[in-house]
Amino acid sequence: MVTRSEARPNLQSGPMLAHETVYVGVDIGKHKHVAGFVSKTLLHRHGRFEACPAFTFEQSREGFRSLIERIPSFVPLTQVYLILEHTGHYHRALEQYLLELEITVYRIHVQKRPAGLMKTDKRDALGLANTLYSQLELGVQVSDKTQVVRQAIPPTETAAQLRGLTRHRYELSQESTQRRNKLTSICDEVFPEFTQLFKDPNREVALAIREKFPTPQAIVTASMSSLREVRRSRHPSDANLLELQHLASQSIGTKDHGRLRGLVFEQTQLIPELRLIQQHILQLDTEIESIVERSREGQILTSMGIGSISAATIIATIGTIANFEKPSELRSYFGWAPVEDQTGISRDRARLTPRGSRVMKRTMYLIVWQVLRHHDSEWAKLYERLVPRMCPYDERRQAYVGRGKVIGRVAGQLIGMMYALLKKDLELLSRLVPGEKPPEPMLYDPEIHRRHRAGEYSSLKPGTRPRSLIHQLPKPEASKPTPCRADNCLDT
Repeated sequence: MVTRSEARPNLQSGPMLAHETVYVGVDIGKHKHVAGFVSKTLLHRHGRFEACPAFTFEQSREGFRSLIERIPSFVPLTQVYLILEHTGHYHRALEQYLLELEITVYRIHVQKRPAGLMKTDKRDALGLANTLYSQLELGVQVSDKTQVVRQAIPPTETAAQLRGLTRHRYELSQESTQRRNKLTSICDEVFPEFTQLFKDPNREVALAIREKFPTPQAIVTASMSSLREVRRSRHPSDANLLELQHLASQSIGTKDHGRLRGLVFEQTQLIPELRLIQQHILQLDTEIESIVERSREGQILTSMGIGSISAATIIATIGTIANFEKPSELRSYFGWAPVEDQTGISRDRARLTPRGSRVMKRTMYLIVWQVLRHHDSEWAKLYERLVPRMCPYDERRQAYVGRGKVIGRVAGQLIGMMYALLKKDLELLSRLVPGEKPPEPMLYDPEIHRRHRAGEYSSLKPGTRPRSLIHQLPKPEASKPTPCRADNCLDT
């Protein structure tokens, strides 16, 4: 007699929804994540997306593997789209794991919970999956750009190297500024006359004097030889050192011994901290500059007159130019997209969007002023040409006011040029055969830019014919027929 197990020896479980796409939303947590599954059949079966199946897994390789083992019970891995919220850094390990398996991953900004709804991790995960299903499967368009899902594309090797370095440098710069401000406030309270000789009390020579002679009384009682030992390259001069002692003898700084002792102790710690931070910033600058010089993106951006540190910030922020389909998306991401407020004829205003990367908004502002310092550049000529046209003239100040609009215009064109050159280089690399040595990247050429502004526009898109201005000549006057004279006419 044949048993049941012998009758069906080769049965294997297959995917439940083999002929459709499943959309997976993952609610990110610190130790655990929740995945929600939504598809056309699942919605029809359960009636609403909150009732669709969900799955909890750990923030570990075993947990990630359990998610990958659960997905084939619905569909093959090639038929799944997954979405994550861009929350801090907890999502990066899972995102990297999924991209290594060539699973299509989408990102979305952190979603705000609607008022009056109970919040659970399962509801959030299924809500993300339903958002992805609505936009990709149903083609639903949203007016709020923060609700648009975007595909996650791995950053370039250069961007991956620079991301941590530029962020650490930014944090060290903030800490350096904080310590400089503290040291300045201590100087204003202990020896306010010190800035009459040293405009910046945090320069190296000034810090050396403050470190060895922390109070005005210490400067007054110090000998001239001991004061000379702390100066660098005969600066300050002997006359200035005598003037410093004279100012210290008449200082109006604090005389409270308890307060003075606390300020001196704090200054003793802040000066070495500031020097250490500055030393680390110099080391970071050296490493960042070497990476930018070796990279193709860095060569393109520095050819536009952008400094190495600013170029590194741009590369690390965008990851890869493939994340942006249009130059307007890059401008919006940088925070340099105009927001118009217009109704009828009573109000018509324009300002920068409050969204976008805060670091890049500040960086682009510094980049614009950096390129404008070169008065012979096309960007400076554009700025000088637009200021009289776009800015009103203030008779009292004898200057043009409201130049922020022109700064925004120049920044927008700079971002557009970055996008065009980086996109051109990306298309060039994508057409290379594996193992083929890539050619040199196309750099910014001021002469081509000058001809562009003169009307000889040449698109960077392949296959586009160059365009030039057409000068229409005046039409020639029509020739009048010669009158036939009797002696010239021939008889027919």
